Amino acid sequence: MTVTDATQAAGALEAHRPMLLGLAYRLLGSRHDAEDVLQEAYLRWLGAERAAVAEPRRYLSRVVTHLALDRLRARRAARETYVGPWLPEPVPTAPSPFGPLDSVELRDSLSTALLHLLERLTPPERAVYVLHTAFDLPYAEIAEILDRSVADCRQLHHRAVARIGQDRRRFTAGRAEQERLLDAFLAAARDGDLAALTGLVARDAIAWTDGGGRVKAARNPVTGADRVARFFAGLYGPGRHFTARRLELNGQPAALIIRPDGGRYALTLGAAGGRITGFYVVGNPDKLPWTA
Repeated sequence: MTVTDATQAAGALEAHRPMLLGLAYRLLGSRHDAEDVLQEAYLRWLGAERAAVAEPRRYLSRVVTHLALDRLRARRAARETYVGPWLPEPVPTAPSPFGPLDSVELRDSLSTALLHLLERLTPPERAVYVLHTAFDLPYAEIAEILDRSVADCRQLHHRAVARIGQDRRRFTAGRAEQERLLDAFLAAARDGDLAALTGLVARDAIAWTDGGGRVKAARNPVTGADRVARFFAGLYGPGRHFTARRLELNGQPAALIIRPDGGRYALTLGAAGGRITGFYVVGNPDKLPWTA
């Protein structure tokens, strides 16, 4: 292969990189793994008969999807040894490395709350859901990408929606409402105002904290408004002297919590009906390289 060939191949991949990275990330919930998938896809693209490829974007989407699904299947065993809850790796999206997030659907498909729900799907279900919901691909094209029938892809999407549908409705709040609830939560947590915290939290709220065994975090989800409010009041209340830097993560309002001991935690929320329904706190430093 000549230098010119390699340059042209890299250019074709780079032209579709934001979309491909967004596809891999939505399938894996890890920016690090998504970058690895794109590197492997590039190597395969270099060795392909590119002159015979009519649509590089479709070809590369197929390669990236299959590579990501292989990783999803392989990491099941590794997940069993992970310390505490596993949450997706939060990614700053202002600006977005995944291309423009100019629709509610694109932003929602990146949210930590949804990516967390997608973990309950099988790899094929997750692939069909992401390709159809986030990228609006028709079932016929998805069938080509996955080497399945159109009817099979329809059924996989139906099963995926059924598996996550009930909990999907737990985070339907718009951006302005998310902003309001996040601001109110940070203020109440800083003051240790247990009554205010409890009033912000839905009765069946759940808090997940991902420390990966690297930093202090709850080993199990914290459930119920009273327990969640007390958990955060104890974690962030008076005397803790935390600072909070507002930013956008995964297309949603978020905060980077910095503790006096230097510990850093990325916080995003799920909300519906004027209450916070889910807290997603990532403290594992392996998942927060952008905070260093």
